[in-house]
This record gives sequence, C-alpha cells and structure tokens, in this order.
Amino acid sequence: MSRKRKPYPLLEGITISDVAAEGNALARVDDMVVFVPYGAPGDVVDIQVTKKRKSYAEGRITRLVEPGDVRIAPRCPYFGMCGGCRWQHLPYEVQLRCKQRQVVDALTRIAKVELPEISPIKGSDPIWEYRNKMEYTFSNRRWLTPEQMASGEEFNDRDGAGFHIPGAFDKVLDIDRCHLQGEFGNRLRNFVRDYGIDRGLSFYDLRVQQGLLRTLMVRMASTGESMAVMSFGEDNPQAVREVMDAIRGEFPDITSLMYVINLKVNDTITDQEVLLHSGRPYIEEEMEGLRFRIGPKSFYQTNSRQAYKLYKVVRDFAGLTGDELVYDLYTGTGTIANFISRRARRVVGIEYVPEAIEDARINSSVNGITNTVFYAGDMKDVLNAAFIESNGRPDVMIVDPPRAGMHTDVVDVILAAAPLRIVYVSCNPATQARDLALLDSRYRVVAVQPVDMFPHTHHVENVVRLERRD
Repeated sequence: MSRKRKPYPLLEGITISDVAAEGNALARVDDMVVFVPYGAPGDVVDIQVTKKRKSYAEGRITRLVEPGDVRIAPRCPYFGMCGGCRWQHLPYEVQLRCKQRQVVDALTRIAKVELPEISPIKGSDPIWEYRNKMEYTFSNRRWLTPEQMASGEEFNDRDGAGFHIPGAFDKVLDIDRCHLQGEFGNRLRNFVRDYGIDRGLSFYDLRVQQGLLRTLMVRMASTGESMAVMSFGEDNPQAVREVMDAIRGEFPDITSLMYVINLKVNDTITDQEVLLHSGRPYIEEEMEGLRFRIGPKSFYQTNSRQAYKLYKVVRDFAGLTGDELVYDLYTGTGTIANFISRRARRVVGIEYVPEAIEDARINSSVNGITNTVFYAGDMKDVLNAAFIESNGRPDVMIVDPPRAGMHTDVVDVILAAAPLRIVYVSCNPATQARDLALLDSRYRVVAVQPVDMFPHTHHVENVVRLERRD
C-alpha cells in the first residue's frame, strides 16, 4: 500500500530578502532558503511550496500581502504568464545591480582566481522594443488566463498566436502586444492570426502535430529592413500561397518574405528548406559601415545596439595594432571576426554550423574583407595542434562559446597554443568562471566588463580579458 505524500506547506507573511539566480527571488524561512519567481526585495508574500529539499525549497507566490519599496507595476499585461520577462516588476537600475552582482558572485565564488576591479555593467538603451528577432507559435489550444477561467465563460474557439507557457509544451499564450519588439512584429503576428481565424484555417495542434499555421519568425534590422518566415504544418500549396500573398499585400515593404513546410515533430527550421516567396533571401545589419547579411537561419545578436557596444568591448580588450593573427572561436556568422578585421593582420574563424560559416564568408566578401578565413566543424575536433601549425600560432584568441562553456579539450589546445591575450565573451558567467579557473595556470584576468543585452530578464553577457603569465 502506497503512502500518501504529505502536502507541501503554505508559508504566510514571508518577506522576500533578495534576488537570486535564474531570475528567481529568495526568502529565508528558519534555516531554509525558498526560491520563488516574480518576487521583489521587501515584498511580504504568502508562498505555496511546490518542491522541498534538505537545504532549500521552491514555491510560488499566492498572495502579495505588501509590496516592497522597489517593486514597480510591470508594463506587460502578460507578466507572470509568458515567462519571458521575469524582471519587469523591478526598476531597470535594480536589474542592472542584480546582473552586476551575478557576474561578481560567479567569478569570485566559482573561478576563485585573482580579479581586477570589475567595471560597471553597460546598460541597454532602449530597454523596450530592443529585440530584432522574435518567434511566435500558432496553436488551436491557446492558454486561458486565470481571469478567463474564473469568468465562467465558455471558450470554444481556442485559436491563438504567441508564446509557449513555461512547462506546458502544448499551451500557447495568445498575445496582442509584446513590448520587446517593435510595432511591426506585433502587427504582423496579429494579422496572420486574424486572417487565419477569419478564413477558418487550421491552427497547429501541438499534441497531434497537425494544422496549417505553425510558427512565425520576425526579424527587424537596425537598417529598417525586415524579414518574415512563416512555417506551415501542412503541405497545402494553395493555402500556403494565399497566406503568403495576403501577408505581402498587407505589408508590401517587407524586405524578405519566406516560408517553410515543416512536417517534422519539432519547430526548428535549421534542417528545413526555406523558400523565398518575395523580396530577397536576406536582410542586412550595419555596424561602422560594415554590412552583415542575415538569412533565415543566421545567428545575430538579438539586441543590435547592444551588440555594437559588446563588439567594441571585445575589440578594445583584444588590443590590436594591425599586426596580430587572431583566432575567433565559435565565430558564428563571423560578425566579430569581420568587425575586428580592419585592425588585425589576419583573422581565423571556427564554427560548428556550416551554414553560419557560409554567411561569415559572404559577409567578408560583401565588405571587401580579404584577411579572414573560416572553417566549419566541431571545435574540439578542428582546433588541434595540426590546425595551429597550418594556420599559425595566434597572438590573440577570442572565444564566444555557447552557455555550456568550453570543452576541456578546447581549453587544453588554447593553453598549448599560448596566445598573448584571450578575450572571453560569455552569456553564462557561471560556466565562464569555471573555464577561467582552468586557464588560471597560464593566464591572469586583467579586465572584466559586463554588458546587458536583455533588459527585464536575468541574462547577462560578460567579457573578460586575460593575459599570458610570462
């Protein structure tokens, strides 16, 4: 006979004391730390515990008894539901302080290396409508808000377009406006949603994986150019053509209008053929007179203005005089490699994704850059002693790995290559700190610069300059 688990407690009148990792707030109850989302320091709240371990618990706020002094009203009516902006209730200056501390804590607690004074974080301007790329999902099973469910009204038509609800793969929150992208993206998403409803088109069913309207990706460049990529879950040429023609008719100024017929299980289009409906198959970003072509599968930093600040920090930390051989590891579409190429003798870029390397080569070509070369392959397989012997021993290495950080084999090759300087760009200060500890035997940290790329989220970029110990 199975034992019935004791229900988790409701903690009443608890004061939120701080902001913690992953965007959560924390409270201390006796000797236990409780992590909750959407709390602000100074809030007095009731917390329903949802998970309990020996030294900590997780929960959700069931009632805001008294707001803390720093809490502000979130701009978005979907705050707390879509999961995308967990810090909208915190003033931006508080967000920046939390991100600065996140970097300091990671480097001191995990890296345990000698550190210089960490520079103040570079904040974003603007803090709204800053994203140049958004992805929306169409669903025939849109999420009902607590207010809708409490109303007693029947909602037979559940078609909608918006964002996945955290922890519910088959539920999508229908939205009218997202404040992270400009008005064009909102108008386009709402138009396709309303067009589909008016004409009785099928919205995608995420459980049975059927339906015509599946996803929409919207990209908006700082140059004013725009891209829309519709994904369809059915191979219905007439219906697809009618939808795409309607989008072009309503938005005649779209620079690049493309579509995908995606019949597989997941939404990713990296392995799918992207077809051009009208316009050209790319848009362009601009930075210091350089033009960067961005296709439907290209990676580009999603905050264009902050990307420029970030790349300037990288270039400054690299300390280039015009005579250096630079390796740019995890180069992506070669944005950093091309951006710094004017001040280097030669730049060698390495990236896992072949399509990204093709973009990098094109970006060099369209800008008349002749001192770059790019290689595609797994970093730990490509970057070895033979590669370095063939391409030359680097004076400077720039590394911008994914959130998981660098493979230990890559760290070993970097140590063996022994560049004079390393510039380490990271979207995860914790894994960056781990890697700095591995590099500490040969390199010392001489400069640290956090950069906020994503206001209203807990994410932060951090750039570290390391110099070889001679």
